[in-house]
Amino acid sequence: MDCKGAPPGNLGRVLGARRVAYPYRRATFGRMVRNVAAEMADLDPEDFHLLSGVEHGMRFSEWVSREKLPEFSRLTQEEVDYRLDRMLDLEFLERKTIQYEGVQLTFAGYDALALHAFAERDTVEGFGSPLGVGKESDVYEVQSFRPMALKFHREGYTQFREVHRGRDYTSDKEHTSWQYTARKAAEREYDALETLYPDVNVPRPVDQNRHAIVMERIDGVELSRAQLEPEQASGVLDLVLRELATAYEAGYVHADVSEYNVFVSEDGVTLFDWPQATPSDHENAEELLARDVGNIVGYFQQKYPSDVPEVDESAVADAVADGSFGSVVDF
Repeated sequence: MDCKGAPPGNLGRVLGARRVAYPYRRATFGRMVRNVAAEMADLDPEDFHLLSGVEHGMRFSEWVSREKLPEFSRLTQEEVDYRLDRMLDLEFLERKTIQYEGVQLTFAGYDALALHAFAERDTVEGFGSPLGVGKESDVYEVQSFRPMALKFHREGYTQFREVHRGRDYTSDKEHTSWQYTARKAAEREYDALETLYPDVNVPRPVDQNRHAIVMERIDGVELSRAQLEPEQASGVLDLVLRELATAYEAGYVHADVSEYNVFVSEDGVTLFDWPQATPSDHENAEELLARDVGNIVGYFQQKYPSDVPEVDESAVADAVADGSFGSVVDF
């Protein structure tokens, strides 16, 4: 580690076998969008024109009229008819008859567009196994100039209305598609990672397109699964709180810290999952920071009560905010 300090004790000893890791929210339902990488080689440029055309049309309507597809995709009607059947068969698009025949992208189709962009930019050269599946993201191993992680944001895929009401980055849109919700989450996370890396221990951002981010793949163990020795717990908690303090100074509050998006390794801790990152100058920043501090301190107190005693969480949050935090033992 750098001047922030090395992890306390021998973390390699207590973490068990190392594994390539990436945090993800626990899914409360069986849902995983399929891996579309195997089908990419069989797609033609005109297929992507059609998918892009539907994407464009979904800015204005949840279901895009079939009659508008030649205009949006810049393909002939005959070409649209042929490509549309292909995309429906591949389930990259779905169709619904309302007052008109409408189509929309599925997440598989949106994944295909993002992968196509990454391939065109030489960001992704190969596609690997799933690393994590959750409520709001799917993460895969990909090959770039070295192995990386590719995160597809899934916000809006299910329970869209709840997401729409609860996330302020959709509130300014009268019509908001799930594409927009997922893309804005990816953009927000990527912007935060670009700002924070390398001063804060976050995955190094590599590229972003639509709802997808390519980032550094990290070795480690999710904090919720790490088996720390009791005497190590307060030291690891200190490391997490120092990262939050550095992030706050750099301009961001994580706003969703938990034991599921902190990873522990022999090198220290890494903070993941920043789509809800909030600027430090936001009117609710201090409240969100206090919540993050309370969440992580509460977790350690519950799991390691002998090493992490009751502390003044408000005072800890204030110290994190003003850059004076040293250790929980001071509180």
